[in-house]
Amino acid sequence: MYYVYLLRSIPDPEKKYSGIATDLKRRLQQHNKGESIHTNKFKPWKLVTYIAFDDREKAEAFEKYLKQGTGHAFAKKHFW
Repeated sequence: MYYVYLLRSIPDPEKKYSGIATDLKRRLQQHNKGESIHTNKFKPWKLVTYIAFDDREKAEAFEKYLKQGTGHAFAKKHFW
């Protein structure tokens, strides 16, 4: 499975991050250990939601969508 996930910084709730992983638990641990350049300044993170896909291309397309204008609006309305 491929998981598109959304995180929110615990110390700075305005900081949000979306990503993709095959092992969601391990990936969240990596974010919280500071192993990601993009998220290490705002750790720890909490998982807001995730969406599971059995197709990698669909997961990647959805992640890309969430990082664009209309995807930002969709995530704000439905997840944040």
